[in-house]
Amino acid sequence: MGRQHTTRPQGQRPLRVGEEVRHALAEILSRGDIRDPDLAGASVTVTEVRVSPDLKNATAYVMPLAGRNAEAIMAALERAAPYLRAQVARAVKLRHAPRIGFRLDTSFDQAGRIDAILRRPDVAADLAASGGKTPGEADGGDEP
Repeated sequence: MGRQHTTRPQGQRPLRVGEEVRHALAEILSRGDIRDPDLAGASVTVTEVRVSPDLKNATAYVMPLAGRNAEAIMAALERAAPYLRAQVARAVKLRHAPRIGFRLDTSFDQAGRIDAILRRPDVAADLAASGGKTPGEADGGDEP
C-alpha cells in the first residue's frame, strides 16, 4: 500500500514561531542598542510577525510611535535586518533564524478611517433608520 498525498492546513508552528519572533524583536528594539541614528530614541511597536510555512522568512509589521518618521525608521530597520536576525537567533531557539523583512502596519489607520466613516452624521442616520443593521441586512438580505 502506497503513501497517499493529502493536503493539510498549515499547522500552528508558524504562528507560534511568529509570536516568539515578535516578542524577541520587541525586546531587542526596546533595549535601544542598535547604532543607527534613525532608530536612536525611536519607539517602535512590533504588532505582528508572520512566518512562512517553512520558517525561513518572516515579515514583521511595525508601527513607529504616533507614526512619526515612518520612512526613515523603516529604512533603518531594513539596514539593521541582518543584526536583528542574529539577535533573534540568540533569543529564539530554532535550527535557522528566519530572514526578516519589515512592513509598516497600516491596520490602525484603516480602523480609524472606518470609525470616522461610521461616526459621520449621514451614515449614523442611515444606520439608525435601518435599526442599526448594515444596508444589506436592513432590506432583508440579498434581494435586490
